[in-house]
Amino acid sequence: MLQPKRQKYRKQFRGRMKGVSLRGSNVSFGEYGLKSLDRGWLTSAQIEAARRAIAHTTSRGGKIWIRVFPDKPIVARAAGARMGSGKGEVSGYVAVITPGRILFEVAGTTEAIAQEALKRASAKLPFITRIVKRG
Repeated sequence: MLQPKRQKYRKQFRGRMKGVSLRGSNVSFGEYGLKSLDRGWLTSAQIEAARRAIAHTTSRGGKIWIRVFPDKPIVARAAGARMGSGKGEVSGYVAVITPGRILFEVAGTTEAIAQEALKRASAKLPFITRIVKRG
């Protein structure tokens, strides 16, 4: 699972997911990319599941780039905990995704294989995506 090696602060506020993605919205490394059309949190487990789906479909041929990193800590409280007594402990990390963000890129395979791999990866993600070509 992806998570930061170290952080300045252990816990963060939830924040707001306003606007669209300007940086990271073009296919920069590979030939095909998976672009988000929705906003939300992408957990490290979801990123890993999508990466494994791409690697399996391409038979580990070609190259995969993961363009997002889960650096936001998410806290959770125990199921039966009463109100109050502060913020919970860090339970995992998420990447904040806004519309237009490229999530994964693939190169070194045929177009049909890349399309199928990104389609399977899209099924592992919690929001709507689109497959885009470079240029």
